[in-house]
Amino acid sequence: MSKTAKPIKDSKTEMNELVMPNDTNPLGNLMGGNLMRWMDIASGICAAKHCGAHVVTVSVDHLTFSEPIKLGDVVTIRAEVTRAFNTSIEIFLEVFTRGMLEENSRKSNQAFFTFVALDERSMRPKVVPEVIPETEEEKKLFDEAIIRREMRLVLSGKMKPSEAKFSMDFLNQ
Repeated sequence: MSKTAKPIKDSKTEMNELVMPNDTNPLGNLMGGNLMRWMDIASGICAAKHCGAHVVTVSVDHLTFSEPIKLGDVVTIRAEVTRAFNTSIEIFLEVFTRGMLEENSRKSNQAFFTFVALDERSMRPKVVPEVIPETEEEKKLFDEAIIRREMRLVLSGKMKPSEAKFSMDFLNQ
C-alpha cells in the first residue's frame, strides 16, 4: 500500500471553548485536565483529517502551562500536523487565550501529541499519508520532529539511547 502525501494546511484545525464554572478549580482557573481534554480533541480531529482514518492518542510531549486561564476566558486551540511516520503522526498544538471582551489573545500553552491511525476493519495500525511542509515554520517543525520522536522512543524504553542518532547529534551541537 503506497502512502500519499498531503500538505499541512489541508488538516489544520482550530477549536474554541469558553471557560465555564464547572471547568475551573477553586482559584477560578481552568483545570489542566480539562485543557488537555480539549487539546486531545482538537489534535485528534487534525490527525484524523490528515490520515483519513480513526486515530488513537499515543503520547503527549512538552505540554506547557505558561499562564493561568481564567473563568470566562475564550480558549482557541490550533492544531497542525508536523510529520507523519509509518503509522504514527505528530501534531503540534498552540493554545491562545483572551477575555471575552478582549480583542487580543495571548499564547498560554503548547504541546505535541502523537497518534496512531487505525485500519477500520482490523483496528490495527495502518500506514499514514506523508506530510508536505510548505512554510519555513512547517519545515522547521517537520525537521525537528524526528528528534522529538527519538526522544519519545528512548524515554518509553522502545529505543536505546545509543541507537538515537538524531537526538545525540542534536545534543552534541
